[in-house]
Amino acid sequence: MNLQASEKHTHLSSASRRQHQDVDCLVLSELNPLVVVDHLDGEQATLTLLTFGNVREICPKCQQGNLKLVLRQTSVRMAHLFCADCESCFDARYADGAPALTI
Repeated sequence: MNLQASEKHTHLSSASRRQHQDVDCLVLSELNPLVVVDHLDGEQATLTLLTFGNVREICPKCQQGNLKLVLRQTSVRMAHLFCADCESCFDARYADGAPALTI
């Protein structure tokens, strides 16, 4: 699967970005991209994802760069964090188990 990410810049206040102010770390779990993104026509088909900026977390799989936030959109079933380097998808939760990517 080939994924291409383009970025949309948005500005969120620090209060709206983090409701769990006492928790510094997110717990990341890898997601199967075929579950997160609608079925593609083939492995060679390129899908363009709209991202909403980098987050502070580094990809736990490839350790190359910051993950990008991908919200639900036409071909994306659930909000997740995406690594453009290794094309991996991750769910994020706070240490107490609360989802970090829900509004």
